[in-house]
Amino acid sequence: MLRGKTVLVTGVGAGLGRECAAAALREGANVVVAARRPDELAKVAADLDPSGERVAHQVADITDPGSCDALVEAALGRFGSVDALIQVAAFEHAWGGLHDLKLDDWRKAFDTNVLGTLTVLRPAARAMRDGGGGSVVLIGSQSMFKPALPQAGYGASKGALLSTVYYLADELGPDNIRCNMVVPSWMWGPNVQLYVTMTARQRGRTEQEVLEEMVAGFPLRRMSEDGEVADVAVFFASDLAKAVTGQYLLVNSGELFR
Repeated sequence: MLRGKTVLVTGVGAGLGRECAAAALREGANVVVAARRPDELAKVAADLDPSGERVAHQVADITDPGSCDALVEAALGRFGSVDALIQVAAFEHAWGGLHDLKLDDWRKAFDTNVLGTLTVLRPAARAMRDGGGGSVVLIGSQSMFKPALPQAGYGASKGALLSTVYYLADELGPDNIRCNMVVPSWMWGPNVQLYVTMTARQRGRTEQEVLEEMVAGFPLRRMSEDGEVADVAVFFASDLAKAVTGQYLLVNSGELFR
């Protein structure tokens, strides 16, 4: 689906970012992976493509304009284009309710998840425009619609990002740049696996029992995997979605269906 295209993926670590990069690579893209931790990033890049022919890595902080400019320049210098951006990097740790939340955590959530997204999108969108168009894929969260954990600051920042999607789709559309959002819920990967393990220990139950309880109300009776969320991100990045913009798609095993 992505043969001949160059895809930037931010927030590449052990979870969704890595899976998005792997899915784009599998579909034929050249991939530039970005994150803040150089050692982990280099290891992921080497694991994805030991030859280094189709995967490049660049240390980047999406809240730093100079870092974002350098990321896009690295992609252009290595592969000659930027055709899609899958923006995974985020700050999740805005915990607590009204009376025990930390306002600095809320600020960091908005600075990273909303303003950071705009910061990395500016140079990426210019490169896409100059190349004739492209696709922007943002990662939302079902916490925008349904409280699960006491993470109101994170959910609110992702809700603001969804509103931003509509404005970006309208603004960037004349340049043939599409903007869409993938919205996961509970997503089986390293972070959720750790949560299930900790919860099982705290409750004196098996991990399987905890997991079955979590998904009991899902129509598919299972948790979506981070690789399945990545598949939808790659769809939005591809020409199969070339007439789709300003949309979001829930990848949640039907959790909100009933």
